[in-house]
Amino acid sequence: MDLTDKRIVVTGGAGLIGSQLTADLVADNDVVVVDDLSNGRLETVPEAATFVDGDLQDERDVASAITHDVDVVFHLAAADKYVDTDSPRRQFEANTRMTHNVLERMEEVGVDAFAFTSSCTVYGEAGEPTPEDYGPLEPISSYGATKLAEESVCSVYAHSHEFSVWTFRFANIVGPRFGAGVVPDFVEKLDATPETLEILGNGEQRKSYMHVTDCTAAMRHVVEHTDAPLNVFNLGTRDTTDVTAIADIVADEMGLDPEYAYTGGDRGWTGDIPVVYLPIDRLLATGFEPQYGSDQAVRRVTSQLLDRLD
Repeated sequence: MDLTDKRIVVTGGAGLIGSQLTADLVADNDVVVVDDLSNGRLETVPEAATFVDGDLQDERDVASAITHDVDVVFHLAAADKYVDTDSPRRQFEANTRMTHNVLERMEEVGVDAFAFTSSCTVYGEAGEPTPEDYGPLEPISSYGATKLAEESVCSVYAHSHEFSVWTFRFANIVGPRFGAGVVPDFVEKLDATPETLEILGNGEQRKSYMHVTDCTAAMRHVVEHTDAPLNVFNLGTRDTTDVTAIADIVADEMGLDPEYAYTGGDRGWTGDIPVVYLPIDRLLATGFEPQYGSDQAVRRVTSQLLDRLD
């Protein structure tokens, strides 16, 4: 699907990934951002985009944003985006309701192209490489269960409602915004106490870290270069890095030499998966190559965050 001269709805378009995707798309398309700003920031939405302050759990808000002249919906909105949530039932019910509301509205007005942002947490604690056809999928967090349930609804619309669906299973996506995530957490901690750094777990947790610009570029590339009813892609980098290495990079960028204080255990929090092996062979086969490896992405984001502190 060519993403030029289209009317595109980006839900969650004021978030880290959604605002970057909107910035990518808005030069060549008419983009509508829908966000209730519970996780997003209005100032990050490009002025050229149309902003709708809406809650996708409310069918009236969904109807006001998704109209018959829309060509494709990128669904990034989440009512609770955290793996370690205080309200797992609310997270599950809210996010599955939003996704179902969007899909039902799309079918009602004849819009049949849908891109959904999922997560590598759907694989659970596999302990081995998890290509897109890996199974069984056994998530260990409510967040992972939510994403898997939403993926299932997407699959139904691809196979039984004649939709074109792109599902993206994200690695850790990092970008220049303070908030949740290990890189901004380390920057804020070291800015407050330069001599010591608390590290959750044992520091050996190893995963792929993808810069947000690579993530959104990959999403656009996949939508434009694949056309099966259901297209499922891991989005990450060729390599991985561990939490202690991330701490080393952040400390180096800040010109510090802190003492590390580990909280212990192989997990940083409930539902954390210590090691994630996320192959991206399917993505590479489309001709897309991430610009940054995991360490490079972490270093670039650290630099960007430090610029915001100045």
